[in-house]
This record gives sequence, structure tokens and C-alpha cells, in this order.
Amino acid sequence: MCGVGVSVFHWPRRGLIAGLAALSPLLAGCAAIPGMPSWFDNVTGANANANASAAPLALPSDFECPSVQVRQGASTLTASTNPAEPTALNLKYQVTVSTTARECRMGPNNTVLLKVGMQGRVILGPEGGSPASVDVPLRFAVVREGMESKVITTKLDRVPVAMPPGETNVLFSHVSEGLDFALPRGGDVDNYVIYIGFDAAAAQPERKKPAPKAKPKPRQDRPTG
Repeated sequence: MCGVGVSVFHWPRRGLIAGLAALSPLLAGCAAIPGMPSWFDNVTGANANANASAAPLALPSDFECPSVQVRQGASTLTASTNPAEPTALNLKYQVTVSTTARECRMGPNNTVLLKVGMQGRVILGPEGGSPASVDVPLRFAVVREGMESKVITTKLDRVPVAMPPGETNVLFSHVSEGLDFALPRGGDVDNYVIYIGFDAAAAQPERKKPAPKAKPKPRQDRPTG
């Protein structure tokens, strides 16, 4: 049974050197992709198709689509055969985000239609085996930052990443839609941030609840006489 988490591994110096040596063949070619990715406009969903026939509405001239940030502490998803002591040697796989993109459009009723895209990598570790696919749980959220942060909208997408036979380093893309929000008043949109992160809780397999124990039947004394 493997464990899944989003924390960065911390090893003693000797273990760190050994871990990096074990992972070095797997990390080849993992450089981030520069610039706006070409895949962003090529991947569309049902919302985009539904809105394609509608006349485009203009956003306010001072409106700027919120920036995308990878949530701190949720930037890496890892699974290991020993979750109590995860190391590079018992790593099953690691998933990271390399590129992000976003697009805002004006919808009806002062609604901002948001499309967020990401590109990431799945890297199999020494204990990764040969899985047909890896399930990647991605959490998207629009948050109004300030004295008190407020979640405007959030969405969880489960992305199955196909792993071709013999491949240990796979690049994948995903575009999420349906994160629409009401157009903020004035310049309040400047306080909005789009977060992307791995939802480790969603990656954990659901534990089946034990069946309720049957209540003992009340004892019935037989009449005597």
C-alpha cells in the first residue's frame, strides 16, 4: 500500500546524495517550458463549446485577469511504498507543475468566464512499476486575498495521465473550466489570485466504513409452570 503526499522530502545529507543519484536518470529533460504554451487554446471543454455561438462581451478596460500561482505546500504530489519514511529509493511517482496559463472572458449577467490551464510531469520512481495511468487530483481555486482570505470558487479535477509502456517521464496537459465568478466591483479584482495545487486528500483511497454490528436480540425468558 502506497502513501500520497505533497510535502518535500527531507533526508540526511548522506541519504540525500544517494537519493539524488537514484533519481538522476529519471529527472533528465525536466526543464520547464518557456512562454505561453501552445496547448492552451487547443484544449477546450463543454463550456467553451457552449459559449462559442454567443456574441463575445467586452471586459472593462481596467480589468486584468487574475494571475495564476501554484499553491505553496501543494506544488508536488508524491507516492511512496513507505509513507512513514519516504525516500528517493521507495518513490513510486512524483508529479509537478511546470507551466500555467489562464484566460478571462466576459459572460452574461456580469459573470467572468475563467479558463485555467496547466502542464505538468509525472516521473516514475524506482518503485513505480509499470502503471497504465496515474490519477492526478488537481485543485483549482479563485481566492480574494486580503486581511482575511476568501475563497470565491473552487473545483477539483481528477486527471488520468496515461503512462505508455517503458516511459518513466511523461508530460501532460489539462485545462479546467467552470471557475466562473461575478465581476468584482471597482478594482477589487486586483486582489484576486488563481491557485493551482495537488489535492493530496483526494488522492488517498477512500476507506470503506465497517458494517454496523448487529444489535443483540433481547432475551426472552420462557414461561415456567
